[in-house]
Amino acid sequence: MPEFPGFLTISPRPLDTFRILFVCTGNVCRSPIAERLTRHELDVRLRGAAGRIVVESAGTWGHEGAPMEAHAATVLDEYGADSADFVGRELLDEHVVEADLVLTATLDHRAQVISMGHTAGLRTFTLKEFTRLVRRIDPSTLPDPRTGADVTQRARALVRSAAALRGWLLAASPEADEVHDPYGAPIGMFRNCGEEIFDALEPVVTALTGVSGHH
Repeated sequence: MPEFPGFLTISPRPLDTFRILFVCTGNVCRSPIAERLTRHELDVRLRGAAGRIVVESAGTWGHEGAPMEAHAATVLDEYGADSADFVGRELLDEHVVEADLVLTATLDHRAQVISMGHTAGLRTFTLKEFTRLVRRIDPSTLPDPRTGADVTQRARALVRSAAALRGWLLAASPEADEVHDPYGAPIGMFRNCGEEIFDALEPVVTALTGVSGHH
């Protein structure tokens, strides 16, 4: 039977999604914590619409197929987030191409993602850099889901606003924009890292969803 070339174009298009990619080195500590905490917070705040924002992670030297570090899983469990069924991935071109927002642990990771090309510069930030910029964006300038705007529209507008601000708002120091690697450290260091990531994510998820956290 001959191939019907138009087949793909007439199949129903999936609902619009917004993809967030977290990047660290091994994809077993920092980025899995960030990925699962973000998913948890989105589920809490968006309920049914949470699936419209897809959250993934990968590592620049990713431990392909590896589970997350046991201490990282413990920290996630303490936050009530799901640590199960995680599989480490090495960062690939397709991950960057598909992502609408790339959030990295360090400036070095950010540089590595941007060096891959794919016009990644405008949508790649360190997590703490993005938080710093998001804190300066007036939420009333973003499309509001409560008045019928789509959550993905709001997310895309947030990334554009943050990219536009980047040249104007500099970090107090380069280190201020980074989350350091707890790999091999005791559980206390992982808890500190988890808290650092959670505190950075809180304003980001609030800005993305228009729904503040309940603590």
